[in-house]
Amino acid sequence: MATIAETIHKPQTLRPSNLEDHGAACAAFNWGQARRALDASLEAKTGFNMATLAVDRHARSPNAAKLALRWLGKSGARRDLSYAELSHLSSRFAHVLQNLHVNSGEHVFLLCGRLPELFVALLGALKQQCVVTPLFSAFGPEPIATRLTLGHGRVLVTTTTLYRRKVQALREHLPELQHVLLITDDDGPLPPDTQDLRVLLDAASPTYQTRPTDAQTPALLHFTSGTTGKPKGAVHVHEAIVAHIATARMALDLQDDDVYWCTADPGWVTGTSYGVLAPLALGVTMIVDEADFDAERWYTILEQQRVSVWYTAPTAVRMMMRSGSAAPRLHDFPCLRFIASVGEPLNPKAVRWGLEAFGLPIHDNWWQTETGGIMIANYRSMDIKPGSMGKPLPGITAAIVERREDGSARVITEPDTEGELALLRGWPSMFRAYLGEDERYRKCFAGPWYLTGDRARRDADGYYWFVGRNDDMIKSSGHLIGPFEVESALMEHPAVLEAGVIGKPDPLLGELVKAFVVLRPGAKASEDVQRDLLGFARLRLGAAVAPKELELVDTLPKTRSGKIVRRLLRARELGLPEGDTSTLEAA
Repeated sequence: MATIAETIHKPQTLRPSNLEDHGAACAAFNWGQARRALDASLEAKTGFNMATLAVDRHARSPNAAKLALRWLGKSGARRDLSYAELSHLSSRFAHVLQNLHVNSGEHVFLLCGRLPELFVALLGALKQQCVVTPLFSAFGPEPIATRLTLGHGRVLVTTTTLYRRKVQALREHLPELQHVLLITDDDGPLPPDTQDLRVLLDAASPTYQTRPTDAQTPALLHFTSGTTGKPKGAVHVHEAIVAHIATARMALDLQDDDVYWCTADPGWVTGTSYGVLAPLALGVTMIVDEADFDAERWYTILEQQRVSVWYTAPTAVRMMMRSGSAAPRLHDFPCLRFIASVGEPLNPKAVRWGLEAFGLPIHDNWWQTETGGIMIANYRSMDIKPGSMGKPLPGITAAIVERREDGSARVITEPDTEGELALLRGWPSMFRAYLGEDERYRKCFAGPWYLTGDRARRDADGYYWFVGRNDDMIKSSGHLIGPFEVESALMEHPAVLEAGVIGKPDPLLGELVKAFVVLRPGAKASEDVQRDLLGFARLRLGAAVAPKELELVDTLPKTRSGKIVRRLLRARELGLPEGDTSTLEAA
């Protein structure tokens, strides 16, 4: 298999990183010690509550007046919240739930964009020991109703507009939904059987004594779509914040004086783990932008808000790449020191583009909804092999394994050998269940190993390389071909913006490789371009791996977290059922 030999050496800097020596950190790290360090920081006997660790302990410290969150409204408004203010507001929301007789263990759903009230409600619900589920505000009515039903949602926090458009007509089919708390965004009267959240907050007390919380108490419910069938509800517990904090320190290099911007939507697990909990728990200042993606707006935010650490997604990087590296050079980013990306593998071209545009490489990392936090990363202190996921974090043991028929897993020790990526169970943010699906949960494990469903390989230097999902792999003439490898090669062509690759049944080959390509603006679709791309891929990959068919398309189906949905490309190509499409960008 071809490997990418290029290495980008770590940038020289006077500021030390949080993880200077990866090997030494792996040898010394212990999750028990990490948890005990947090226990020692709690002054009140609140147990191990995420919200207390994220905001209340800072509100009782010299950091009380420190800026926790700067919200940038899409119409130009701005709102600043200190750690003390965020603590008081979230305590008010905990009282709101208490006054509504919403008890610990009951499920609170959040359906809104990046608004201050989302942070307030999420933290307040955690204080009340409720289980919180943020939803994408772009969801349609059916996906919202499906998740509220599966998750036994009792409380929904949303905006007036979203409620009228997406929930109100289905309310009668949601008997467990008892309380709808609205963030009013128009001047009209409230819809029937709803309450004004701001009125409730104003009437509630700003002080709240969080009850002792066991670390294993359920805290978050994140839905993730399977290949087919209904969404899976991954359950995470309060102890997960131990991993959020440790991984944000090591993989994102977050430090006390950072201004941090995570662009992830709160309806995606990244937007919760690293867009709310980790940065607040570390006491940094967060930037929160309400508006949808706009490249010029993003460059302006990075510049004017003096962002130092930026966590974004490959889709956004590719969209910024459309205008080349000249646009960012019209801005000055004196504080920006670290850029990371997650959501799908970051192509080598995008890693290099970061150097052209910002003078910094973009550091890819890997994790899943089920892992709850970053598991494998390219670190600030480590050289990057573009296209690689990086190395496992301290406290995480990864391996390449082969599933056996008896349900066990054989660890593959030979380097550059493909297999399934597995993680040794036991890290704090590991999901504890699929809600109501015990058998489905058990099938995710083989002895002590969590089986990720991702195929990967580990090179001789210990770097991991993503190959594809188990169900994305293409078997052609006896060869196992990873779609990502083919997509990465196609994206090296100057006319290509995005590429998605599937296996298509073929009577001779078993499967042939078919590519769907989105061209860059200005490149015109033609048969000559198709032939050029097929020849380019054949030259780069060889006849056995290169696409046999290539179709030029306007867009590719993607989730809102930026992942290309290859199984949907395959379903459409073959006329098969599309399955759950609720997490798609255009759903």
